[in-house]
Amino acid sequence: MQINDSLSAIDGLVSQGQIVQAVEQFFAPNAKTTDFDGTITQNKDQMIEKMTGFVGSIAKVNGIQLHQSLSKDNISLSEYTFDFDMKDGSHVLWHEIIRREWSNGLVVDEQYFKN
Repeated sequence: MQINDSLSAIDGLVSQGQIVQAVEQFFAPNAKTTDFDGTITQNKDQMIEKMTGFVGSIAKVNGIQLHQSLSKDNISLSEYTFDFDMKDGSHVLWHEIIRREWSNGLVVDEQYFKN
């Protein structure tokens, strides 16, 4: 699978709120992630656990919008706006860039940047 095919597929899942499924399908077993707050996961299982907890804390999805994505060589960037009401009463509104490094159609490194 070409990186553009994988990028389109993972962005499609994320845009539909299927974040855990995106990790399950497109992360390599040893994939590392670095969040904008410095939180690091060292492998796919840790990321599935983290995303399962996060998705479970969402009371309402107000919107997930993919603005654009691009790729060059084995690197991709996806720009999103995430808008969630959380079960604790807080509101999450993130404008986020997700940078992914790919190998053989799977994410091996993912970093998040937000403003």
